[in-house]
Amino acid sequence: MGLEAVVEDIREKGKKEAELIHAESKQETDQIISAVDKRVKEIKLAAETESEKQTAHIIGQEASAANLLVKRELLNTQKSLLDTVYESTRGEIARLPESFHREAIKKLLTEAKKEIPSGTISCNARDVGAAKAVIAESAEFAGFRVGTPVDIDGGLLVEGEGGALQIDYSYRTFLAKVWESGLKDASDILFG
Repeated sequence: MGLEAVVEDIREKGKKEAELIHAESKQETDQIISAVDKRVKEIKLAAETESEKQTAHIIGQEASAANLLVKRELLNTQKSLLDTVYESTRGEIARLPESFHREAIKKLLTEAKKEIPSGTISCNARDVGAAKAVIAESAEFAGFRVGTPVDIDGGLLVEGEGGALQIDYSYRTFLAKVWESGLKDASDILFG
């Protein structure tokens, strides 16, 4: 064999080996690209799923916050309405006729006498005359005297001799007790 035949034989073997390396390289490249495509799809799917979860979470939080805000506004409005009713009730009680307040003073003083047999009673300026008349009319109240007027809607503040014992029989105290016990019922009636 001549030199040219040996060179041609080496060339043919090199060409075949290059084609084989090229084919193996192409196959390896295709596998890598396929694996990368698969991984990209997995990452994209995971990102979309996480994005949807985050979006749903944020929407849920915003909806909860909006519901809480609406509920708070509703409760504030209801409280404001109940406060208006409470103040209106106090005003209506204060505007009742003098005969009502006089009778109330007599009954309250009768109750107070069970705990404090004598002492000073205080009432608002409007009821001072009625309180003095009740004490003057009945010997059972002879141990009481009317003190200086106080700033209450009506009713009595009773203080025993020496100031050791005091009883608050003011209308506001009674109304507060009624209000506390009946607030839920009133709220249910007004707001369902």
